[in-house]
Amino acid sequence: MLINFSFLDFNVSQVLLGDVGAGKSSLVLRFVKGQFVEFQESTIGAAFFSQTLAVNDETVKFEIWDTAGQERYHSLAPMYYRGAAAAIVVYDISNQASFTRAKKWVQELQAQGNQNTVVALAGNKADLLEAREVQIEEAKTYAQENGLFFMETSAKTATNVNDIFYEIDANVSSIPIAAKRLLQGQAAQNPQAAGMVLSQRPNERVVSAASCCSS
Repeated sequence: MLINFSFLDFNVSQVLLGDVGAGKSSLVLRFVKGQFVEFQESTIGAAFFSQTLAVNDETVKFEIWDTAGQERYHSLAPMYYRGAAAAIVVYDISNQASFTRAKKWVQELQAQGNQNTVVALAGNKADLLEAREVQIEEAKTYAQENGLFFMETSAKTATNVNDIFYEIDANVSSIPIAAKRLLQGQAAQNPQAAGMVLSQRPNERVVSAASCCSS
């Protein structure tokens, strides 16, 4: 998922990553439309959503790319996180393997992303307490050790869904203006990212792996 925030004249991108089935699409659907679909189809390539809200007396436009978690789409990920201002890495608390995969996404962001990128870790499906495989203290410790902010969320019950997006806004807003300009410039230098200027995009669309940035 890629999310853009508007800062005055800035359009700064954010990417959300995670294993297939972690609930990325459900989180976005709950945040943008207040809806939950029990059996959500897996995203193919990426899907786009937008949401404009008043946050702390400011109007914030969230422009959201929900990226596919399947391994065959992994090669598309760099076009979303290079130059990104923020990222949410999502895992399923009832699936230890998805937490392991989330750690790999964090490692990739740290190695290949931008040092100014704000990274959040979201333990989704927090309503599945009886099926929990990833303990909250384990995730908290990992987040603290890697400079991430952490929340457990549930798209089904809406627990912490809005909160994690608002927390992203607060963290990204604290980035110095010079760093925001740098991030925007780096995104513009990426030919694929340059094709993802979102101001004229429809409310929602799916991007195929073959076409990357075409509808």
